[in-house]
Amino acid sequence: MIDRTNCPAPLPATALGTPLSPSAVRVMLLGAGELGKEVIIALQRLGVETIAVDRYANAPGMQVAHRAHGGAMTDGPALRALIEKERPRLVVPEIEAIATEVLQEIEDEGIAEVIPTARATRLTMNRESIRCLASEKLGLPTSPYAFAASLEEAREAIDGGIGYPCLVKPTMSSSGKGQSVLRGPKDVVAAWNYAIEGGRVNKNRVIVEGFIDFDYEITLLTVRAVGASGEIETFFCEPVGHVQINGDYVESWQPQKMSETASAKSRAIAGSITENLGGRGIFGVELFVKGDQVWFSEVSPRPHDTGLVTLASQRISEFELHARAILGLPVDVSLRAPGASAVIYGGVAAKGIVFEGAYDALSVPGTDLRLFGKPESFVKRRMGVVVSTGVDTAEARERAQRAASRIAPKAWE
Repeated sequence: MIDRTNCPAPLPATALGTPLSPSAVRVMLLGAGELGKEVIIALQRLGVETIAVDRYANAPGMQVAHRAHGGAMTDGPALRALIEKERPRLVVPEIEAIATEVLQEIEDEGIAEVIPTARATRLTMNRESIRCLASEKLGLPTSPYAFAASLEEAREAIDGGIGYPCLVKPTMSSSGKGQSVLRGPKDVVAAWNYAIEGGRVNKNRVIVEGFIDFDYEITLLTVRAVGASGEIETFFCEPVGHVQINGDYVESWQPQKMSETASAKSRAIAGSITENLGGRGIFGVELFVKGDQVWFSEVSPRPHDTGLVTLASQRISEFELHARAILGLPVDVSLRAPGASAVIYGGVAAKGIVFEGAYDALSVPGTDLRLFGKPESFVKRRMGVVVSTGVDTAEARERAQRAASRIAPKAWE
């Protein structure tokens, strides 16, 4: 039985309280990496009391939240106990590795509101469930796919129709972890092993995807927020183009030029999947585009890493849009200027690294630098990003890449 004697009285839908007081609007983020950190900053600017939760100490979001907790969010009883202790008004998942059955209980029992919904969180953390929803229920165009629970099933899926080249991914992972491109039969064993190592939660199941001959891929940041009608409406940011290597983005830009037909199809697909998932907040809908053809790839019910570009390109970044939307406030998806982002990798495996070259990087016109503050670096861990604007995306991309190349992460000696 939950003791509700100290719970704050309900505020009007758009009322904002005072942090660390009985009137506070409390928001708990489950996942406190670089994206969660920016959401926390956006929430705090609106006077929200923030609680950051992550699996490791001193995660980026923990460094700016009012309170922080560490632990595995896949531990259902521990997660429930933490939510009951903190009594947040909103629970905002920011990663995939979460005990989603507990979130459903929390939502069903009215303990807190899960953003966007507990169902959306459960479906999108699993490539199998979201692909089946998109393709089999909603009829959205996707790449050919099959699921496999063993190495032999993976081989059968490829030989039985998927063919080469193809992709093998864990059904549950993030940031490209565990993903491989297979060019022929000799790649299957290594791809299977890598997927099993890189998976989260359900580690013995993969998705095998056929290749699509696309021209480019985009992230369509789609916002479900209260509109002028007083009802939840859908808003679309300008499309974000991006380059991925091994499933992990290395640069992005906004806007991505595309045909009117492809743009309309992209919005229709994004609108269909996000309306089905429901709730409020921003969704990162990933799409493949070839000419006027568009295919659904994936969707994340939270700010997207490729959307870091919006820190420079939009009047209101994706993080501020998320904060506004979940609080029931108006949103503005207008573009400020063409922009681009370029990732800064750790380059070394060390703790407490230092970054040289910030002066030279910020000397590039129209450029800003974000160092995430992650306590430990790996060679391919994303440790920062440069965001830039320009007269067009070509200039913005050149500026972002030039500035990022001037940052030199080094081990502290």
